[in-house]
Amino acid sequence: MATCTIVDFTLAERVVTTEQLEMDDHSATIAAAAHHRRFLFELKMDDIMVNLKTFQPDYGAGIHEPLMSLRCRAKGQTVTACAHAFFFCRLLQATRQKREGGSQGLKLGIIGGGHIGKQLARTMLHLGGMSGKSIQISTRRPETLGEFEALGVTCFYDNRKLVGWADAVFLCCLPSHLPHICAEIQDVLTKCCIVYSLVTAIPLPRLKQLLSSNNILRPQYKFVESGLFQMWEASRTVVEALKDPAVIQATCPCNPNAEIVVNTKWLAAVFYAALNSYTWQRVTYMRALLFLNEACFPAKASTTSLDNRLESPELVCENFINQAFASTLQCNNTFPWFDLTAVQQRDSPFSQFLESTTSFQKVALLYRNLIAVLSTNTEDSMSAVSKKTSLSAVLLNPSKTLIHGLDGTFISKVEEGSSSDSEET
Repeated sequence: MATCTIVDFTLAERVVTTEQLEMDDHSATIAAAAHHRRFLFELKMDDIMVNLKTFQPDYGAGIHEPLMSLRCRAKGQTVTACAHAFFFCRLLQATRQKREGGSQGLKLGIIGGGHIGKQLARTMLHLGGMSGKSIQISTRRPETLGEFEALGVTCFYDNRKLVGWADAVFLCCLPSHLPHICAEIQDVLTKCCIVYSLVTAIPLPRLKQLLSSNNILRPQYKFVESGLFQMWEASRTVVEALKDPAVIQATCPCNPNAEIVVNTKWLAAVFYAALNSYTWQRVTYMRALLFLNEACFPAKASTTSLDNRLESPELVCENFINQAFASTLQCNNTFPWFDLTAVQQRDSPFSQFLESTTSFQKVALLYRNLIAVLSTNTEDSMSAVSKKTSLSAVLLNPSKTLIHGLDGTFISKVEEGSSSDSEET
């Protein structure tokens, strides 16, 4: 019988008969694939990667390599974005707590359960002191969010349901998914629901077009070349980073020395969003100013009588709207509804008011104290912060009251039927 010699995957010689060589092609392919799988299983993969530098855990750890600079920027932007979102929620929460007949907690919805969505949820739960019942996450893979479900967060995949329930919705999805998500939720967005986008690749005008809404916040960040990005190098979570005083100082929205700078108009829009919240609750403009002053200046509110606070408020109408329009408001009128997208794209009275403030160092200090106290003891810090001068107390310098015109595109009268509209639950 004729024989021949062949070499297999293990490079070892073996002898086969002529009849074996006449095996049909299909069976031979199956046999070869099975033998190859056994070969790969027995092979130690660690041996393959021994001399491959890019597969090593510490690759790219050198502080002078370009890759490290990009990693630091990405980490810094994530931490800063979560800190600013937390600040926004704190101010908006204050407006809900002033509702007559008792307080109502802020309901937050997060679309996207990826890296940024998880970090944002952790920040709100562990630093913001929010209950898990006040947060819902919609993601394609809710089964991967067991960490949050254990804390009471409801996780599912239904973007429309989430938007109908939430007071504020955070977009934490991929840019490629955003057009489909916007098309899906735009018809269930209520007037009072604020959309806060953390999708940096989609500009604000495009978001407004996709959602057919002007109740949108989108912080715009820019990087300043500096050698201080090393503070983001530590391999720690966002929550851990926001317990570091140096990191908190770096995330302050009014820090002139920050490496990651946010547009001042975004900060102005956060306060206009708070006024919109009062307007939606049918709170008169005088009471809205009173409540906002109490939230921004708690020290004065605790030591000054109500009559004195009404007579000499730190914030007045002219800080938000032009004097001519303010003079037409009656005692039972609410503030007009502010277009948040326009506020972030053009100058407004309040954005110019903020830019006139020179106490940047004090702002940074108070901003740091606000987050630092909350991260140390979330529950006890709520009362502790109220005894200190707040971030807004310095940011909104009462010694300067500017009067500027506000273009009509920024505001519009609230429709008569707005009070009859209700959120879907």
